[in-house]
Amino acid sequence: MASDGQNGRKELCDGPSFQRALAMAAVLLEQHAAEINALNVYPVPDGDTGTNMLLTMRSAVAAMEQSPEKSVGALARAAAHGALMGARGNSGVILSQFLKGLAQALEFKAVVAAQDFAEALAQGAAMACLGIVQPVEGTMITVGKDAAAAALLRAKEDSDVVYVLQGTVIAARESVARTPLLLDVLRDAGVVDAGGQGLYLILEGMLRCLRGEMLNPTAPADQGAPVATDPIVNAAARAPHEESFGYCTEFLVEGHGLDLEQIRARVATMGDSAIAVGDENVVRVHVHTTQPGRVVEYGTQLGTLHQIKIDNMEDQHPSPDPHVEVGRTLPVTGSVSSLLPAGLRAPLSNVSDRGIAPIPGVGQLAGIATVAVVQGDGLEDVLRGLGVMSIVQGGQTMNPSTEDLLGAVEGVSCQDVILLPNNCNVILAAKQVQSLTRKHLVVVPTETVPQGIAALLAFNYQADLSTNAVAMERAAKAIRTGETTVAVRSGKFDGLTVCKGQVLGLLDGRLVAVGDDDEDVVLDLLERMEAHAREIITIYFGQDKNQEQAQVLCRSVRLRFPAQQVELVYGGQPHYGYVVSAD
Repeated sequence: MASDGQNGRKELCDGPSFQRALAMAAVLLEQHAAEINALNVYPVPDGDTGTNMLLTMRSAVAAMEQSPEKSVGALARAAAHGALMGARGNSGVILSQFLKGLAQALEFKAVVAAQDFAEALAQGAAMACLGIVQPVEGTMITVGKDAAAAALLRAKEDSDVVYVLQGTVIAARESVARTPLLLDVLRDAGVVDAGGQGLYLILEGMLRCLRGEMLNPTAPADQGAPVATDPIVNAAARAPHEESFGYCTEFLVEGHGLDLEQIRARVATMGDSAIAVGDENVVRVHVHTTQPGRVVEYGTQLGTLHQIKIDNMEDQHPSPDPHVEVGRTLPVTGSVSSLLPAGLRAPLSNVSDRGIAPIPGVGQLAGIATVAVVQGDGLEDVLRGLGVMSIVQGGQTMNPSTEDLLGAVEGVSCQDVILLPNNCNVILAAKQVQSLTRKHLVVVPTETVPQGIAALLAFNYQADLSTNAVAMERAAKAIRTGETTVAVRSGKFDGLTVCKGQVLGLLDGRLVAVGDDDEDVVLDLLERMEAHAREIITIYFGQDKNQEQAQVLCRSVRLRFPAQQVELVYGGQPHYGYVVSAD
């Protein structure tokens, strides 16, 4: 802190103090990411707001660490750029815009006074709101505005930065607690807004740092902003667990003369969803395996390992044991905690970055490249078959960052590019890429993979970029998508009573059906989609369903819809047992 007055007053905040404050904010967010993920409106196992905000903050903290200038203005600018490049999901993009506004207000400032800080928070809240086409009250937008308003009031009362931030945190906490009063869906679900909770924790972490507190790795955040009323502990108590998901194992290996094809073939023998991309000097490896140690040991034989990440995929799925708590994982590297001084460090997190899977052997088609986001090896194969030039691995619970998407766009040889997000939570990050690339990029705002497939089928190799974009968006909008998943908690949602373990049916992202088995729910979804009036019904079965189960369901669909052509395709998508579309 640049200036300490009597009784611990903090008149000015210098660059190093600002950097430490944001770093501690990231650590506190890291400790509570799983709790934020659990703040899901629908009782489905796809909450990812905490993960997205954490990965965005990690990028911001890492960018500050690399900044050669250590003034507040320079560090804020670095944090904003890092957050933009690392932004994941809607919450991550909104957070990056908040930091952008903060940086604009602090530009050219070596140190920050209380009034400067309050005005920066206000500009951050305004910038975050500008980034949303239709801002909704009762979200992190509201929390940001309420916190900034409190900061401005306190700055008029006192020049103590800590005093101002204390009022900011109190206002943020109270604003989070009020979010269910502003949004019926939050009240019905018994949760507060996840993004708002994340923003509150960021401000709380900054306050703790400026107070000079040491962060207790096991201490919860101050009470007052409630978390989920039913923590996700045993999401599959009512259903038998049929298989072990193993560990998602990733690392980067640096060496000399690396044989990419040989590595790819070897890793494929160690598990599922094996990926090896790179060149003779650097290779990124990804595989789902029950023996992560064996994979890592093989990597050490190739060269030096970096960015090792081992995620227990059981944590991403319902646990059959009521005594097993979701969120446990093997230790991994890459935590923001490593950027803090000893004593401020938090435990390493179980979330990880995801990369780009470029598709070899696909040439230019009419000078236009298509880039798509997808999760599931079967769905990747489908998109490859439709001519997608580059795939970014991601989707629900694993939103790619703006930097991931930018890398894919820059990595294709064409100057004209069409980007398909294939997930409503990726669209904002995708649109950020348009301002970061010199290529002619059009984002076709597909919200589901079936919409992306419909868009690709509408692609005309003889048409130009704008003509294709219009046709693809029109085709995507005509598709309705149904999804089934398993409820992770009980409650009443959209007027439907849900019991933990039941099968949920979502139509275009909205909960419309509840049942005790997949067949009834899928048939209900297809009826609501008016599949009788369509020609083709496509069923994509996920990684937790086997071929036999899927074929039984397919036969039931054919009996109900005898006039339609029913196609069964392996999608391999996580979390959603079946994804169905009719066109």
